[in-house]
Amino acid sequence: MASPLSKLSIHGFKSIEALDDFDMGSLNVLIGGNGAGKSNFVDFFRMLRAMTDAALQQFVQRFGGGDGFLFMGPKRTRQIKAHLEFGKNAYEFDLEPTADGGLQILDERVQYTGGRGLGGLKSLGRGNRESQLKAHQSDSASSGQGLGVPYYVFESVSKWTVYHFHDTSLEAGMRREHPAIDQEELHADGSNIAPFLLYLQTRSASTYDLIRDTVRLIAPFFDDFRLKPQTKGGEEKLRLDWRQKGGRYPFSVIHLSDGMIRFVCLATALLQPNPPATIVIDEPELGLHPFAINILADLVQSAAERTQVIVSTQSPALLDHVNADDVIVVNRRKGGSEFTRLDPAELKNWLEEYSIGELWQKNVVQGGPGHE
Repeated sequence: MASPLSKLSIHGFKSIEALDDFDMGSLNVLIGGNGAGKSNFVDFFRMLRAMTDAALQQFVQRFGGGDGFLFMGPKRTRQIKAHLEFGKNAYEFDLEPTADGGLQILDERVQYTGGRGLGGLKSLGRGNRESQLKAHQSDSASSGQGLGVPYYVFESVSKWTVYHFHDTSLEAGMRREHPAIDQEELHADGSNIAPFLLYLQTRSASTYDLIRDTVRLIAPFFDDFRLKPQTKGGEEKLRLDWRQKGGRYPFSVIHLSDGMIRFVCLATALLQPNPPATIVIDEPELGLHPFAINILADLVQSAAERTQVIVSTQSPALLDHVNADDVIVVNRRKGGSEFTRLDPAELKNWLEEYSIGELWQKNVVQGGPGHE
């Protein structure tokens, strides 16, 4: 069973020089000025997903090569190190740059941390170009009974999902036809949003109705989606068509505004009945009306009751809907990102008159816009 992240250490990754034994809760809202390192924190989870998909080299080259992933470059930092704890397991790895601009997995290790007689760290191999987690899924437990630690580590880490719905251009996958059969898991970029909604409509009608009704809150003219696969080239394909209230004419996905289609994807990700153990979203408020951000904040809070949610945001309105101890302030000092969870006790007097969003705008909470 997939488990959420409980503790995290990162060394040498992009602007994160050192983050040690950082506790993660069910809701984690990152705030900070531009360039503070919030997006780098999110990128760490993107890299994790690439590793479990055996696509580390492709990911590294796509984002400019291995040297750019090292804090202050390879002359300052020789390795990236990480340690993650979740459920009764731990996973850690060391990465180092290669001559051809990639990143090599110097070593990766797993550990069972539950029960009596804690097991030691077990190496999955050294000097590999890609993670060996998937290859070791079928390893048996040391007792010879049941599956081993690599299986449970892979099951968790491979299902942590970074949703990124920023690309709403005409060429974006969410606006194009998609194979109707690809519908059991919402893609990170929302490219299969129509097939996934069709899956919910047929398999979880109550969830589908909730998503539809939530979209109606921010778009009163919206009636329902029109999810009718069309056979093309021997394959059923589907796109996110919809109907307006009071009319029968079907509108194309092209007629959805950027903010609305992004909100549809966000609502679907946060309301899905079987969410990933950890959901990561970078600046979900992008392009949304202030009222839609208020609805989004409620969705984030609700989702955090069912799974772990990590959100990076610049929105004071979204902050106004979370508890102080859910907020992680990110500051950039001497080139490195520092992460600090807010202490409600320290802000008690302030919170009697101001919201967290207002305190952030006033720079009472360090990490507000313009803070260094």
